[in-house]
Amino acid sequence: MGEKRGKLLVIGFGPGAFEHITERARNAIQESEVVIGYNTYVDLIRDLLTGQEIVRTGMTEEVSRAQEAVRQAEMGKKVAVISSGDAGVYGMAGLVYEVLIGKGWKSATGVEIEVIPGISAINSCASLLGAPVMHDACTISLSDHLTPWTIIAKRVEAAASADFVIALYNPRSGRRTRQIVESQRILLKYRSPDTPVGLVKSAYRDRQQVEITTLSRMLDHDIGMLTTVIIGNSTTFLYDGQMITPRGYQRKYTLDTAEQSLRPHQRLQTAAEPWSLNAMEDDLESEEEETTYEDGLDTDASGDGSGASLSDDAALPISQSEDSKPEHPSVLALEALKMLEAKGIISGGYLGSAANPDTARKKEILIFEVGVAPGIANKKYTARQMTLLAQIAGDEGEMEYTPHHQIILRVPTDAPEEIVAKLKAEQLLVSPIGDVSQIKACDFCNLEKDESIPVAEDIHRAIGGLRTPKEIKIGFNGCGMACYGAALEDIGIVFRRGAYDLFLGGKTIGRNAHPAQLVAEGIPGDRIVATVESIFQQYVEKAHPNERFHKFFKRKGEVLGYKYREQAQPVEVDPLCGD
Repeated sequence: MGEKRGKLLVIGFGPGAFEHITERARNAIQESEVVIGYNTYVDLIRDLLTGQEIVRTGMTEEVSRAQEAVRQAEMGKKVAVISSGDAGVYGMAGLVYEVLIGKGWKSATGVEIEVIPGISAINSCASLLGAPVMHDACTISLSDHLTPWTIIAKRVEAAASADFVIALYNPRSGRRTRQIVESQRILLKYRSPDTPVGLVKSAYRDRQQVEITTLSRMLDHDIGMLTTVIIGNSTTFLYDGQMITPRGYQRKYTLDTAEQSLRPHQRLQTAAEPWSLNAMEDDLESEEEETTYEDGLDTDASGDGSGASLSDDAALPISQSEDSKPEHPSVLALEALKMLEAKGIISGGYLGSAANPDTARKKEILIFEVGVAPGIANKKYTARQMTLLAQIAGDEGEMEYTPHHQIILRVPTDAPEEIVAKLKAEQLLVSPIGDVSQIKACDFCNLEKDESIPVAEDIHRAIGGLRTPKEIKIGFNGCGMACYGAALEDIGIVFRRGAYDLFLGGKTIGRNAHPAQLVAEGIPGDRIVATVESIFQQYVEKAHPNERFHKFFKRKGEVLGYKYREQAQPVEVDPLCGD
């Protein structure tokens, strides 16, 4: 028998209430061997768990969840990856496929995958508001963590101008506060200030909140990450506390009487639908026939018998004559479509014209994020370096100075390699951002105590910027004062009396912050780089996805022969910030 073929069950479990989880989703969760999900989502489906292995992670760790799911499935396990709402709407389905594709997966030979649909937020929230999504609608996420804001703003503008009902996902967070304000500004260019807006927070969960307001007043209400904002179109109205968007039946039907003016066989005829494309084309043909007839009139139509041509006004196209009636809207609409198609802006064969095949596709502009520093020990930027950073950032980019002795540069660009080359040419140290290793060295007393600088640089060359299960900081201090806090980092190295002291498992932030444990003293200079590299390699190979080094050290109990020691429990306090 061959190896057992694993399976990925990518499950959307809806808004969270048990009665809104589909039967297939419930069965899929219960038949799985491993359940992987965001902490809150695991809690929401806890009653469905029957002893499965649970892998739960925090916010922004979607990639590691997808990678772990694929890894477990490749071991022959049946793995459930859970998302709230629908897994294919801002959920985990696409990311799981991307990870599989990156590994060369083929459906015929690789792990099986089943995407199980759920009720998306636009549907669950709409049901609590009335019937706001009865006509054409779209969803737009305002989170610009993965999508450039310029693209999001264009989508908001396009949807607003096209009169879509719009559902805004991820409208605001603690750090992202301007996006919803800017979206309101764009929408008010096209919509009435009195346009109905529904705000639904935690639909069908314990802390559900439902409010109906207007476009001009929506920012007066509490809007957060758990809120879905549904903005009506030009026909949406309020009735008895409900948002209603008409489908358009009133154009053909009488809604308050049983007797209808149109018989069933008449209701789909072109004559009953003057707004339809067929009716527009019929009107256009009629206009063209009329124009052709007038263009063919005898040139002696002036009545003076001279054979002179028509007046200048009469010689103009009908739409430009001061005395002629305005063109039918259908003519103007189709002419506009033809112009757009001729310019390559749209395609679709309107009036027989073809899209321009030579129209170049615009490159997708991504936000390039990179850490920049003058060096490992050097903390001083030159004027030329700062000028270069400002030039690269320009009006669209940004620079953020961090407590980790580097500037994070964020720039919209389609040529990141060129930026890196410019930075390196100016002798700047360039490092990746995210779940990577970073060497945090002190300034060696303004470079005066420089004996151990080569060792710090060797450690950076060996492991700096390498990908890790979770970001890891390696502190390096050039004297026993350790004033840059190496003894607080994940891994700390302190040069003292010609040798190196080693600290492991520190945690610098949080209510349970604690220093690292001193595990060795007096390590010779010719051994310290290899020692740190071996510890780092063991962490990379054996840590769980998103497991921080201090948790890894505690769980394993020993790393490279250095034993973990239980520390005194921290005193619990109520945080003033409310987190």
